Amino acid sequence: QVQLVESGPGLVKPSQTLYLTCTVSGASLTTGVYSWSWIRPPPGKGLEWMGAMHSGGRTDYSPSLMSRTSISRDTTWGQFTLQLSSVTPEDTGVYYCAQYGTTGEGFGSWGQGTQVIISS
Repeated sequence: QVQLVESGPGLVKPSQTLYLTCTVSGASLTTGVYSWSWIRPPPGKGLEWMGAMHSGGRTDYSPSLMSRTSISRDTTWGQFTLQLSSVTPEDTGVYYCAQYGTTGEGFGSWGQGTQVIISS
């Protein structure tokens, strides 16, 4: 069973950088089968895919967030990290990490989500 757990600060000030870490158990970040995504459902905006880290180390990002988003990983500890810079109150919401099967499976396991509030 694949499990993902998000962690990070619950409160970030405007203009600062948000860092969230997803810890994965039950699967390898370096296999050729899966990619690992960050997703958020900001209030009033619906579900928004932010980006993904693929098993080979390549990253993809949503065009609307590309300039502010970076995803990295620590394969030794089964972790991948979201970096979102220049945050504003509109970035407030619940952030999820999720497993994605690249051979047609689609999204599989999700983390429980972590609430992020952008406020001064």
